[in-house]
Amino acid sequence: MISIQNLSFQYKKGKPLLSEVDLDLQKGKIYGLFGLNGVGKTTLLNNIAGTLFPKSGTCFLDGENTRFRNPEVMNRLFIVPEQFDLPKLTGEKYIELYQLFYPNFDMEVMSQVLDGFDIDASKKLPELSYGQRKKFLIAFAISTQAELLIFDEPTNGLDIPSKSQFRKIVSSLDVEARCILISTHQVRDLGAMIDHVIVLKNERIVFNQNLDNISQHLSIKKIEQGSSVSYIYGEEMLGGIHAIIPSAQNEGSKMDLELLFNGIIQKTEEINKQFEVKS
Repeated sequence: MISIQNLSFQYKKGKPLLSEVDLDLQKGKIYGLFGLNGVGKTTLLNNIAGTLFPKSGTCFLDGENTRFRNPEVMNRLFIVPEQFDLPKLTGEKYIELYQLFYPNFDMEVMSQVLDGFDIDASKKLPELSYGQRKKFLIAFAISTQAELLIFDEPTNGLDIPSKSQFRKIVSSLDVEARCILISTHQVRDLGAMIDHVIVLKNERIVFNQNLDNISQHLSIKKIEQGSSVSYIYGEEMLGGIHAIIPSAQNEGSKMDLELLFNGIIQKTEEINKQFEVKS
């Protein structure tokens, strides 16, 4: 699906945001892209979508370079950015005009998602709140039937019921026919949806594992203060330490993606060592 090779990017003024990034994304998976604010997550998404061009390296969608923005490539992907502008049109007119760029657009899906989000498409888009406009754009993205869906902080600006509805909608999609990439810092909002974790740090991808593999190598355990149990990374909690431990001590606990992310940021080498093949 997506093959990124040796991709580097920087704006004219400023230090590099991405350096020699290699990444492959496949259909049938929901990827979570995590990183601290300002690390370059949005920049990477825009390079994938062809709205920014790398200083060096390439990004291919099934062998086609996305930077050339060929129509046959662009109608196979859709990006919902965190910040966006919509034209001074009603939602209905927007759909009428822009669905023409997506040959597999499904109006029935659009109506269902709009209903689920409680959005009135007869209203002019600029008259809607930020959260309502974002829900409209999410609905349109899903209705394009694009094979690659990219969401940048999709739950920012959404109220709690809308966040729940977003998770429900994405979980109901035929994921086998799509590749879904979600960049977020709201791990607790979307952690249950994601089956592959990618972490960006210091201009590079420093962690890239699916949840099944993570669960085989790492586990979460509450450790009492003063316990002799060793752990890779931990955070103090009431009555002890919320800790990431090696799989040899695995007790079948559910992975906490927020703790995992903090552990990767703080203990990158130690976490990755757990995934090295032992002879």
